[in-house]
Amino acid sequence: MTRTCLRRDELAAFLRSRRARLRPAEVGLPDGVRRRTPGLRRQEVAQLAGMSVDYYIRIEQGRGPHPSRQVLSALARALLLSRDEREYLFRVAGESPPPAAGPSRELTPGLRYLIDAMTETPAYLVDAAYDVLAWNRLATYFVGDLASVPATDRNMIRWMFRRPAEDSHWTDPDLIRFVRTSVADLRAAYGRYPGDRAVQQLVTELLGTSPRFAQLWAEHDVAERRPIVKRVPHPELGPLEFECRVLHVPETDQKMIAYVPEPGSPTQAVFRRLAERVAP
Repeated sequence: MTRTCLRRDELAAFLRSRRARLRPAEVGLPDGVRRRTPGLRRQEVAQLAGMSVDYYIRIEQGRGPHPSRQVLSALARALLLSRDEREYLFRVAGESPPPAAGPSRELTPGLRYLIDAMTETPAYLVDAAYDVLAWNRLATYFVGDLASVPATDRNMIRWMFRRPAEDSHWTDPDLIRFVRTSVADLRAAYGRYPGDRAVQQLVTELLGTSPRFAQLWAEHDVAERRPIVKRVPHPELGPLEFECRVLHVPETDQKMIAYVPEPGSPTQAVFRRLAERVAP
């Protein structure tokens, strides 16, 4: 882990501000004791973090030794820091933030509403391991009706490499480019979440079942997904052409994938007719 400059004054101010915003009830302490100032007392933070009061006071006053990573993790838990706040705490303390435990699979209401509101655009949401978390009506024409698929099997990369080796899709340059970038993006997630069992199991499974995946994985390409133009000979809708736009959701490390046709194009007309057909 990389250690950089400890900014004592900023660390002290940040800890004081996070301590002041918390109510005792939020951390399981009685709320009835009269307090001269809002927030937790220093001794309460020290107790919650499992350290001596004197040691915590010296940190909050900008004195004392360089806090260890264990101390910073304990303070982050005691002060109920968000992921962004936890990262900031480590950085001002001169430490690189610890890796996240695993990809977020939480579906926020706002993203659910946004996907549903895209009535003329196929769209779906995936986590960093490409598990599909949500989709709209038009997306079912491309990813299927996932409501009937077990949640553990809603993975785009697994679907890609289940195609037989003789499948004609493997001769499509656009598909090959899409697959390569997806594998490179999965490797980036593999590096970000070294302790996540689901990501590790997916990679292990595909290494054992798909020689094509094993070949691409061995190339060690690492890159986040970028937009590409896709040409799809859809069995029901006919030939389609659209930009596969990838919208990153920073707070959850998720991606919204939307199929965006050129305005006035035949594909846009198909999507509009389809939207009318599936409208509730």
